[in-house]
Amino acid sequence: MSSRVLMKGNEVIAEAAIRAGCRHYFGYPITPQTEIMNYMARRMKDVDGTMVQAESEIAAINMVYGAAAAGARVMTTSSSPGISLKQEGFSYIAGAELPAVVVNIVRCGPGLGGILPAQGDYFQATKGGGHGDYKNIVLAPASVQELYELTVEAFNLADKYRMLVMILGDGTLGQMMEPVSYRDAEQIETVEKPWHVCGTKDKRQHRTVQSIYIDPDDLEALNDKLQAKYRTVEKQDTMVEMIGCEDAEIIITAFGTSSRISRNVLRLADDLGIKVGMIRPITLWPFPSEAIMEAAAADSVKSFLDIELNAGQMLEDVRLAVNGRKPVHFLGRTGGNLPTQKEIIEKIRTIAGR
Repeated sequence: MSSRVLMKGNEVIAEAAIRAGCRHYFGYPITPQTEIMNYMARRMKDVDGTMVQAESEIAAINMVYGAAAAGARVMTTSSSPGISLKQEGFSYIAGAELPAVVVNIVRCGPGLGGILPAQGDYFQATKGGGHGDYKNIVLAPASVQELYELTVEAFNLADKYRMLVMILGDGTLGQMMEPVSYRDAEQIETVEKPWHVCGTKDKRQHRTVQSIYIDPDDLEALNDKLQAKYRTVEKQDTMVEMIGCEDAEIIITAFGTSSRISRNVLRLADDLGIKVGMIRPITLWPFPSEAIMEAAAADSVKSFLDIELNAGQMLEDVRLAVNGRKPVHFLGRTGGNLPTQKEIIEKIRTIAGR
């Protein structure tokens, strides 16, 4: 690893993408992620890459479709309302089985909402968002260093599975500055792409990238193939961090910025004589249901506390995994407000009856 450099989260995402082999970026400005586009505008010329500020978010995602179909490593970024406009393109990319990376630095909503951090796009990211039966891999970093690591991993996963991978951050992660260590040389996992369109020179049959299937049996075959792929992703690439869950009385579930706020609470609770652990999903999809199921089966665990910057979205997946074995409580803040450690400790004391 190289020496540590103090950088803003958004700029780390852009630098990580370039180091991962991304040479095509298409975006449109929206707070709080515009620094990614600005950084790409400066750096792409250094690596003989292409950066285009598209005329709209819809144009940007369709440019991504085209570059991905040609076999390129490609990325677009936006924030909540802009991601909503890209959803049709996400579905087309899924139907065409194209690898691409999308970054959503979430702001609060609904509507235009505000530019402060939130986690209100969990449903949109993990349940599809666009039309049809499809999934995106969704990665949830919790630090600037993880923004680097998971952005690189996003490109590798996209190529591995021929599917869209989303980095789901928020305004706090995008705007904060932390030291980050880069590898001197990135391990780019090269994947053959015999399907990509690149011109035939009349030496082979034409290749076609599409998501339209008029024959219902052909479309069902595609859907069966996609669902089988998603089961493979679930088995091989679910990522989760578990902290102090071995003999915990209460287990916090949280991701991204919420998990950062919650992490120090584990020590504070221990000082009060309450053993608290934390399960942090790193992949929001595939969701680490098995880890939560195993924790719920432990005799020491009395209850769960889900903490999010929304009105309770991942909460539904936590409850499904717990499956009624233990009570699941919730603490959420919206509108760009963040829960304080004091609020979390008070909630823990109430749950524990202290």
